[in-house]
Amino acid sequence: MFKPIVRICGLLACVLCAAPAEAEEKSPAASLASAVDAVLDNSLTQGRLVGAVVLVARDGQILYHRAVGFADREAGTPMREDTIFRLASASKVYTTMATAALVEQGKLHLDDRVDKWLPYFTPSLPDGGKATITIRQLLSHTAGLDYGFALKPDDTYTKAGIADGLSPSDLSLEENVRRIASVPLLYKPGTSWRYSLATDVLGAVIEKAHGAPLPQAMHNLVIGPLGMKDTGFVVTDAPRFAAPYYNATPHPLRMHDDVQDVDFGSGMTIRFSPKRAFAPKAFPSGGAGMVGTAPNLLRLLETIRSGGAPLAGSALMNDMCRNQIGSLLVQPGVGFGLGWAVLVDPAAAQTPQSPGTMSWGGVYGNTWFIDPAKKLSVVILTNTVPEGLWGRTVTDVRNAVYRNLPQ
Repeated sequence: MFKPIVRICGLLACVLCAAPAEAEEKSPAASLASAVDAVLDNSLTQGRLVGAVVLVARDGQILYHRAVGFADREAGTPMREDTIFRLASASKVYTTMATAALVEQGKLHLDDRVDKWLPYFTPSLPDGGKATITIRQLLSHTAGLDYGFALKPDDTYTKAGIADGLSPSDLSLEENVRRIASVPLLYKPGTSWRYSLATDVLGAVIEKAHGAPLPQAMHNLVIGPLGMKDTGFVVTDAPRFAAPYYNATPHPLRMHDDVQDVDFGSGMTIRFSPKRAFAPKAFPSGGAGMVGTAPNLLRLLETIRSGGAPLAGSALMNDMCRNQIGSLLVQPGVGFGLGWAVLVDPAAAQTPQSPGTMSWGGVYGNTWFIDPAKKLSVVILTNTVPEGLWGRTVTDVRNAVYRNLPQ
């Protein structure tokens, strides 16, 4: 299914001698490469990025691939296409597809109650009543759960000592999920949308449904079948691991290994613990705790785009890839499927992407999207936050791809 990664960025290989003028023009693929190159070069020159890997595939063929900048600026280590990154919330697409594999195998059902698998997971409604939460609601982030990183120090999540998969923690996965269950829901499940720790709860469900710890279950269900040797919950090849940076003036600064607080504006500060990726005893966070490479992530995206095989069937994937939250919306023009955002109105979202485009990213500085109508999969992994998540680089790469996409 996956062709060798070959960059198409030169002039047409064969040009008729009778048409020399055409030989001077760039091919469509070369124009795309030139445009994306310019975006990445500008981001490096302007000090918005330390390093990045960008891959663009169309219908299984690589149109563009490039590693730029440094994986470790202080050590002078250049970025490579097989550099390993902290995936943060890009972990969610892996956990989502592990869930899909279990559903396809008949071991799990989207409308199963969560307490069927986790009897202790019975958080109360805001009014103290009993809640019913399903696997589908966890996947669509309509379960009534929350994330604690954007909340005040006296919030219930903080008081309960709930970990988010980014910060240091000595908790087990089960203990963390039990703490999540101890906090009342924000709303009745299915009535609103809120980005949350639901995917970490899914990790605990996967363990029960598969009968193995999450790292082993992930390997059996997703990583092994797709041959992704560089993806997991703990770094095993430190020399290929990207150092993390955060945007500052006049250039990004390196994160501290133990704890680094990064101000994202609008009153949101996120606490990172870069050394967590080297801690085998840290609980496996299905929502934020994985590491991997751009080629491995592209392989998973292409699996989703092409119908899910060998992990899941097309009928299940069609369901997961449609908007599941109706008019609730994540932001203008953007809904949510089962595991990822789904574009419903490109004009409202101010994007050239097609309706039905799926996307998400990770707070360590990465973004991905799949445009089924264009048969397009794009991976942008950087080691610079927040630029690689929602900065100008991401928008400019996207626009450069669509303006120069071969017809």
